[in-house]
Amino acid sequence: MAQSNSVTAEQAALVLEFDRLFDAPRALVWLMFKEPEHMVRWHGPEGYALLNCDIDFRVGGRWRRCMSNGPGHAHWIRGEYLEIVEPRRLSFSYINEYDGFETVVTMDFVDEHGKTRMYFRQTPFISVEERDGHGWGWKSGFDVFDRYVAQFIDDDWSPKGRPRSDGVAEDIVAARRRAVESKREDDNAHSTNDR
Repeated sequence: MAQSNSVTAEQAALVLEFDRLFDAPRALVWLMFKEPEHMVRWHGPEGYALLNCDIDFRVGGRWRRCMSNGPGHAHWIRGEYLEIVEPRRLSFSYINEYDGFETVVTMDFVDEHGKTRMYFRQTPFISVEERDGHGWGWKSGFDVFDRYVAQFIDDDWSPKGRPRSDGVAEDIVAARRRAVESKREDDNAHSTNDR
């Protein structure tokens, strides 16, 4: 008998929910999730760094990241943006590539007198252990996030400090440059062909 890919009732009941108050304006918190140049400076639990960070920040756009806690370790995650309501709500699918199991993360951002309350929800999980592991990862990562956004004391919201992994920010900038140049070449080829 073929095994079903559907989620069991027990898995659907496994939900990770928590909220965090960030001492940063909502627009700045939102920017941290939108821009890979920021994400490589905070994303991932303590002791981890992003080796790769691809973001196509639009509904239907895909994202893919690689977290590592040292040489020889690569934890790939990916997903698709499902809902983007700037700067209030962000929802995306989240897949660990090692098991292919899909969860959905939803974050609501609420302004609280210049600070930002984030309500976080992720479900379903394959097991209690997976839920609890994600809980540790996200909460530790948001501790790192707190330290990163504390550096923004004025209106200059450009990236601060070095990425948590050497070379990643430079790779992102180079990839964006290649994408812009490729689009420009495609546009030029189309306009030449239209003549």
